Amino acid sequence: MSLSKWMLAAIATGVFFIGSSFASSSTDPGEYISVQLLGVNDFHGQLETVRTRNGKQVGGAAYLAAYLKKHRQEKENTLLVHSGDMVGASSPVSSLMQDEPAVEWMNEVGFDIGTLGNHEFDEGMEEMFRLLDGGKHEKTGNFEGAAFPYTAANVIDKKTGKSILPSYLIKEVDGVPIGFIGVVTTETKDIVLPSGIEGIEFTDEVTAINQSVKELKAKGVQSIIVLGHVSASSKEDGTIPAQDLAEFAPLIDDEVDIIFGGHSHGFANTSVDGKMIVQAYSYGTAFSDVDLLIDRETKEIVNKQAAIISTYHDGILPDKKIKEMVDSYSVDKQMMLEQKMGQADAPITKDKTASGERSIGNLIADSHRENMNTDFAFMNPGGIRANLDEGALTWGELYTMLPFGTNLVKLSLTGAEIKEALEQQWTGNFKTIMQTSGLYYTYDKDAPPGQKVTAMTDKDGNAIKQDQTYTVALTNYLATGGDGFTAFKKGKDSVEGPPTLDSFITYIIESGGSVAPTRTGRINVQ
Repeated sequence: MSLSKWMLAAIATGVFFIGSSFASSSTDPGEYISVQLLGVNDFHGQLETVRTRNGKQVGGAAYLAAYLKKHRQEKENTLLVHSGDMVGASSPVSSLMQDEPAVEWMNEVGFDIGTLGNHEFDEGMEEMFRLLDGGKHEKTGNFEGAAFPYTAANVIDKKTGKSILPSYLIKEVDGVPIGFIGVVTTETKDIVLPSGIEGIEFTDEVTAINQSVKELKAKGVQSIIVLGHVSASSKEDGTIPAQDLAEFAPLIDDEVDIIFGGHSHGFANTSVDGKMIVQAYSYGTAFSDVDLLIDRETKEIVNKQAAIISTYHDGILPDKKIKEMVDSYSVDKQMMLEQKMGQADAPITKDKTASGERSIGNLIADSHRENMNTDFAFMNPGGIRANLDEGALTWGELYTMLPFGTNLVKLSLTGAEIKEALEQQWTGNFKTIMQTSGLYYTYDKDAPPGQKVTAMTDKDGNAIKQDQTYTVALTNYLATGGDGFTAFKKGKDSVEGPPTLDSFITYIIESGGSVAPTRTGRINVQ
């Protein structure tokens, strides 16, 4: 399909608009159908979590629900969709109940179609399917599951060679079929515990999309939407489209009109190769509103426009039913969530230095090393989901920071194996600068992969010897090759330690009940 040049306008209320259209000789509105698509991505079970953006409160499940229901009521032909990571890395209210509350929230709001993100696999395939299809869990009992279907074209069962979910779904709206294709980033294989994805593979996103488009076209479907848990970004005016979806768009069949992105938690409202790409931040702080005009005769989308709408609290009341639902979950866990564990003497954040070092990462790595009594410790930044504010630290806040339920592991690694692990920070699909304790190193950002680390020392300044064996503390996620750090799988003399969160709480107590930002300088770049 050949689009006219897209038009842009930014609206100061938090609504950012982009649109494109085709010329048409017909003026009879009866020849067209209007469809509204409301999209959410990367909600992460943030039912009770409220954030601040531009000095205003934003987010929270009750407010997001109010916005979605309001927009749905305004237009008859509305479909509510999501592009993955709706569960996993969740706040305690949802996570402590196996993310069933997040699914119940989606059911109540009335989602029509969803796809998988990498975090849907956090607790393995069996638990992922239980949340989708229903089933029993020892902690929570019976659960009905999601009340809407999922699609995933590139998650393949290795034994059968078939996708574990439908590769696409067709929704008929006012007599016109609309195809939805779901895909998840191939990075998933590197950022999920290997034990959770045994027996499946994540195939190329573009190939899976184009194969599904071919099948949809054979069925007479001309209006095609992709729900992609794949990174995207742009400026608010639509310029500078970037990340994976911007690269994929020219390779994707031109019958695809709209691509909903996810995974990178950013803003996208742009057009690449005639394909509109949208992504609405994360944690329920915004949603995508895409309006389509479809020709009844050709069944093709002839006009499309999109807005990213922030869920600011001013000017709207929270949805009463959702608020009561969230409050009921919160009251049940309130005593645990509000229990004071210690104090932060100053804000401790995920803000990073030029080298990629983070004060909060250093602190967590220090807790690993102290509790496991090792030479060194590592912490992956993706496992740290929140900052710590100055003042009292509650159990709920600490859980929100470290929600994954990983355990610590003690391994023996040679200096050469440690260097190999450090070099893996710049290989694969993405860069992950691990946080360290007891280990200081320097890297050359301009050197080729595999040759970036130029110096490694211990905390006393002694050079790390390639053939010497050292003890290392890290999570079981990293120890099994998570985030692509396969060098850690070479570790020997494995000793399992406590849960990561319990270890951090113990560290606070043994530090006299208070913690402070650590000094940086462990990681240096030249």
